[in-house]
Amino acid sequence: MSAGVIALVARALLAFLFVVAGIAKLADIAGTAGYFESLGMPMATVVAWASGLFELGAGLLVLAGFATRIASAALAAFCIVAGYLGHYGQGGDDAMLALMHSQAFMKDIGLAGGFALLSLHGPGPLSIDARLR
Repeated sequence: MSAGVIALVARALLAFLFVVAGIAKLADIAGTAGYFESLGMPMATVVAWASGLFELGAGLLVLAGFATRIASAALAAFCIVAGYLGHYGQGGDDAMLALMHSQAFMKDIGLAGGFALLSLHGPGPLSIDARLR
């Protein structure tokens, strides 16, 4: 398999999570805002809309390979912040819930690493960015 195809598949795999998550947030703003409120976030409804639109938009940019370096850097930062705010230290005395949040935090950190590499190396030849060069 060519490096271009592998880069395209990798972008699709990274983007898929955020496109789906963005759509889910936007489809249930009240539920998303409720979760954000439970974390103590101010203006939870605004944050729910902003995060849903950001995840959907940035995910689609990465998928298409357009403005990839900027979108990837933004998603890397988003993953670190979201992981910290949404999962770090969550779960309390419930061992299963604490484990789930710990795993979700580690997933976010791993995704941040993948997006940092994508930002550094670019989207590959099968992308809009490559076509525009």
